[in-house]
Amino acid sequence: MRSILLIYTGGTIGMIQDEETGLLKPFDFDYLSNEIPELKKLDYQITTICFDTPIDSSDMQPETWGKIAKIIENNYAQNDGFVILHGSDTMAYTASALSFMLERLSKPVILTGSQLPIGIIRTDAKENLLTAIEIAAAKHPDNSPVIKEVAVYFEYHLYRGNRTTKISAQQFDAFASPNYPPLAEAGVHIDYAFEYLKPLNENFNSFNVFYNLKNTVASIKLYPGIRKENIECLLSVPHLQAVVFETFGSGNGFTAPWFLEVLKKFENQNILIVNKTQCLSGKVEQGKYATSSYFTKVNALSAGDMTFEATITKLMYLLGKYSSVSKVREQFLMNISGELSS
Repeated sequence: MRSILLIYTGGTIGMIQDEETGLLKPFDFDYLSNEIPELKKLDYQITTICFDTPIDSSDMQPETWGKIAKIIENNYAQNDGFVILHGSDTMAYTASALSFMLERLSKPVILTGSQLPIGIIRTDAKENLLTAIEIAAAKHPDNSPVIKEVAVYFEYHLYRGNRTTKISAQQFDAFASPNYPPLAEAGVHIDYAFEYLKPLNENFNSFNVFYNLKNTVASIKLYPGIRKENIECLLSVPHLQAVVFETFGSGNGFTAPWFLEVLKKFENQNILIVNKTQCLSGKVEQGKYATSSYFTKVNALSAGDMTFEATITKLMYLLGKYSSVSKVREQFLMNISGELSS
């Protein structure tokens, strides 16, 4: 029998409505089958680990990602797959972070949640949870797992975790993967896009968890009218090692001389400069237009077609892993875990 571990961190999916007060409250996952009787029809061994105090995903921190990763590490050998129940607001950040932290992963780690609590009649939680479990348990005829990476399942679509971003606060179809196709679509059958799935890692027996993320990263979104002082204030942030500039179009900024002056100040302080487009889809093409020329003059790193969530968490991972700035620069430009197109 296939063994699936559910990890409940918090979020809307784990809420029910109190019959007396009408208020939403977390429910006891020991009684999960009472809320979702369909679970009994699944021929899997399902166990559950809950955070002692469920947290809203808006309170998710790198330390919490480490806590989730530790649970996976401690239970890795005895389980075929993992389903993480998580609030939707920062799910893409957690999925991206785990995709880097869970090195040489060879089992499915599926994040899911819902827009409505599990105790609400019209909830999307049941379908999301049931299908996420099915995906986490899916095997090839040779008994190898179909999914061998961190992924997000939401509203009939499975996406690569570090390619997702939340696009709606109200629609059930709350996530998108703008620059990478869905890994699967769930209808009458679950149709896997096998050509887009990560292959089995050759070093699958050397699974490792990297915990030492460094949050010495900042970001600033460019907009017409932004003042020089708004950007310069980041120079006074203690221990800052990288700053992500959210730029226009294919990686464009300003041609005003003051902008180059500020960028050079970051470069002179050995702060990595990353050029990330504000656009939901597409990629940075640094140097294509004159308006991106200043970024090339300060050796800015292109985020390519990475999501903002993947860009931030990848920097945290690399800055924690390597003390050499040149090594961080080299690795940032490489596709580490499927987050970046070539």
